Amino acid sequence: MCQCVENEIKEQVNKILNNYKIEKDNLIPILNDIQEKYGYIPKIAQVEISNYLDMPLAEIYGVITFYSRFTLEPKGKYNISVCLGTACFVKGSQSILDRLKDRLKIEEGKTTEDGKFSIDTTRCVGACGIAPVFTVNNEVYGHATVKKLDEVLNELEKAK
Repeated sequence: MCQCVENEIKEQVNKILNNYKIEKDNLIPILNDIQEKYGYIPKIAQVEISNYLDMPLAEIYGVITFYSRFTLEPKGKYNISVCLGTACFVKGSQSILDRLKDRLKIEEGKTTEDGKFSIDTTRCVGACGIAPVFTVNNEVYGHATVKKLDEVLNELEKAK
């Protein structure tokens, strides 16, 4: 990451930090704000939080990796999440995930080199009645099949 980008992130993170009192209890809300702004928690943001809250970087990292909402890697333009909850798994969601990983040539939690796609899994999206499901940027696709996944990916690949 170039110095100019790091400086811009530092500046924006410090604007967020200035909205909060210097209290460790504010860590989660601060992380939420940064996640919302960037789609992930950049390393430089973690350092700034550590300095601001006078907390060890390892403790901040531990919180980020504990909560599935937070991520250390940027997500793709299209974040695709496959539900592996019981209802979806029993109805074949693993084959959908396998196809997704094979087609995009990335593993779960990763983003394609072009930044267009990322893959996640979830345990339940609350749509068990239309299982199996996958989501694209939180839009739910129910009664999912490998064929349906391929159709959605074909459309997204055409999109700019």
